[in-house]
Amino acid sequence: SYKNRAQYYPQGLRLRGVTRKDAGEYVCEVSDTSSGSVGYMEVKTQLQVQGKEDSRRSPHGGFYALFLTSFVSLVPPSVPVARVPTSASIGSSVTLACVENDGFPRPKISWYKNNILMPENPKSNPIFQNTTYTMDPNTGDLTFNPVMQLDSGEYLCEASNANGLQRSTAVFMETYERNVGGIVAAVIIVLLILGLIAFGVWFAYSRGYIGKKTNKKVIYSQPSETRSD
Repeated sequence: SYKNRAQYYPQGLRLRGVTRKDAGEYVCEVSDTSSGSVGYMEVKTQLQVQGKEDSRRSPHGGFYALFLTSFVSLVPPSVPVARVPTSASIGSSVTLACVENDGFPRPKISWYKNNILMPENPKSNPIFQNTTYTMDPNTGDLTFNPVMQLDSGEYLCEASNANGLQRSTAVFMETYERNVGGIVAAVIIVLLILGLIAFGVWFAYSRGYIGKKTNKKVIYSQPSETRSD
């Protein structure tokens, strides 16, 4: 019975003389009608009670009972955000992250590709047995190392705990192959252009078109005097 033990106040509920019988789930319900429509919110809290006997005897006989209480607030996860690159080159390493910071206990992260649940061990499912991804059980990060062509697809993550689950928006990741031949060809073309420029500068200099100054010698002559007899 909570008679003479439960005290209600605006911020919560206080219990006196807690025993193991008080352990359990407590629900706080809040309603709001100020806006004209009924708003409702519910928060669940788990009360855990641990007790042990003290070695000291009570003056009235028996032992002191010491009870330790701890409140665990059960919070459903919020909508997670899937950080997925929109493109990844084949042969590289990429990591997909699922961000969710509200749920308690800490939500478990699961990944879906094209709406198909990805197992923690890809070899356990024929659909994913040819892929090389790994999942971090602590952070929920999904890593492809190396990225393969078949890793292209739509990815979303799911955060779940005992109080609910939420899914992120799906993001499409496209895989592409690096054009090594094109890169090499571009480098060769640039080197050829630089070589032609260097040759042109050398040729112009050797022909005297640039870099050499011509000194012209000017000779002045005095005009001859004419006599008139």
